[in-house]
Amino acid sequence: MGAPLDWRAIDTVLLDMDGTLLDLHFDNHFWQAHVPLRYAEAKGLPGDVARDELMARYHARAGTLEWYSVDFWETELELDIMRLKEEVSHLIAVHPAVVDFLTAARAAGKRLVLATNAHHKSLTLKMAKTGLEPHFDALVTSHELGAAKEAQDFWRKLREVEPFDPARTLLVDDSLPVLDAARAFGIAHLVCVRNPDTKQPPKDPRGYAAIDSFAELLPA
Repeated sequence: MGAPLDWRAIDTVLLDMDGTLLDLHFDNHFWQAHVPLRYAEAKGLPGDVARDELMARYHARAGTLEWYSVDFWETELELDIMRLKEEVSHLIAVHPAVVDFLTAARAAGKRLVLATNAHHKSLTLKMAKTGLEPHFDALVTSHELGAAKEAQDFWRKLREVEPFDPARTLLVDDSLPVLDAARAFGIAHLVCVRNPDTKQPPKDPRGYAAIDSFAELLPA
């Protein structure tokens, strides 16, 4: 990652969920393979036609609250999205060293906040599968705040419900647009997860400090 974090300068740790704490392979497989398969079956479409249609519909909603909303896609696609997630929930996995990091950050006296674009139904499923919830002081979803993390409104509203000093806050996230939004808001310590999906090649962090494992961030 380069220079280690100065933990003395950090009070609050904001952590993304999908792709950051959890392997993004589950979500990528779900939306790019499993949903197209079930959609093709439900609509009587060839697999490639169903997938192309869904990719276009996803792309049109990217970065919006709707893209992250289970309820929106259940209505839009006429599928039971949560039942389909349960079908492949064995793929939900925590990235290496995450639990060690959460434990060490808590022991170092930092406030730990999960700040996710995930819908609350997905959050509930993943916390049940991973057991991570007790490590956090708070869990906040963009749906509660009415704005996605890519928007400045999210950070303003987050600060209202979870007072933090941007200059003394660390955000770890795998989304470059989210990191850009956080930087514009003034969050001083920004770290990108280089390999959100362990089945895909690492990503270019575009100048952000980046990690391959949370072991690199462990407080001394």
